Amino acid sequence: MQFGVFSVSDITRDPTTGKIPTEKERIDASVAIAKKVEEIGMDVFAIGEHHNRPFFSSSPTTTLAYIAAQTERIILSTATTLITTNDPVKIAEDFAMLQNLSGGRVDLVLGRGNTGPVYPWFGKNMQDSVNLTVENYNLLRRLWDEDVVNWEGKFRTPLQNFTSTPRPLDDVAPFVWHGSIRTPQVAEIAAYYGDGFFANNIFWPKEHYKQLIDLYRERYEHYGHGKAHQAVVGLGGQFYMAKDSQQAVKEFRPYFDNAPVYGNGPSMEDFTAQTPLTVGSPQQVLEKTLSFQEYFGDYQRQLFLIDHAGLPLKTVLNQLDMFGEYVLPELKKEMASRAAPDIAQAPTHAGRVAARNAKLVVEQANAAKEPEVSDRDQ
Repeated sequence: MQFGVFSVSDITRDPTTGKIPTEKERIDASVAIAKKVEEIGMDVFAIGEHHNRPFFSSSPTTTLAYIAAQTERIILSTATTLITTNDPVKIAEDFAMLQNLSGGRVDLVLGRGNTGPVYPWFGKNMQDSVNLTVENYNLLRRLWDEDVVNWEGKFRTPLQNFTSTPRPLDDVAPFVWHGSIRTPQVAEIAAYYGDGFFANNIFWPKEHYKQLIDLYRERYEHYGHGKAHQAVVGLGGQFYMAKDSQQAVKEFRPYFDNAPVYGNGPSMEDFTAQTPLTVGSPQQVLEKTLSFQEYFGDYQRQLFLIDHAGLPLKTVLNQLDMFGEYVLPELKKEMASRAAPDIAQAPTHAGRVAARNAKLVVEQANAAKEPEVSDRDQ
């Protein structure tokens, strides 16, 4: 089981001080948060892709490469890489480069994003979003899996005898998660390829996400990748904690009430009751997170959104320190003790290389057992 943090990269006014951080401050903060993630023993840092205000993360691979140079262990991922508006050739090149630079510590979440205007900005039509997802991902897989690609599709120019460089590290492509909160076709794509499925599990009731996760699990088994409960699932979540739950509520309320994503909606009490948000003590964060496993089944990755809504960097780092001290050790222990013995391991580059090598050994052994065909047998 992997635990980590994902950022949507918003730039939001702190309602308690009136301060709006600069882009530079938020960019630097993302680096500091990633380093803290590694320091406290978490496993993953992920950041989204946006091309509009109030977000700063237009080039997540650049950010992740910079973080890779200052960390040693954590997996560097995206919260969303736009498969619809990015050129699959550029995705293949950028992430293979990042994979080589980081020693394999990279994967990515592919998605369509939530900003309609981004499509014409990159010469695409939003009405084609699902078809773009299918076609672009098919090409991306081939660019990583095949040395020489001849390809023709609807949405980009054909490729003839094309080789994407650099090649994936150890000839094993970065692991791909497909992220969606509303599109069954994305769950189907993830299941078809045997990839992971990531549900951000943030703003809607758990029943909504369960429908997509259950569909993905069912189709994963249908395509022969394993049993439904062995499918590779990732979940989001979010929390704000203090040692005393009343103090946590008091501190977080102005951020909740004034943040663009929360403001003028349900009360904080209703929102925490209906969604995965936890505002309370470390024990409450632990119990709420463990309930995800009870409801969704065993899963491989849990990421938390904590650097949003105008929270200052110092507060975010303090939240991570508390999580590392009071929640993470118990969470790891409890998740491991409750998991079925045959679930899939959380994806890592080393694990995927080992699985590829083991498969090659089996294939070579089977080939050696095949009887030779003599001229008299033909």
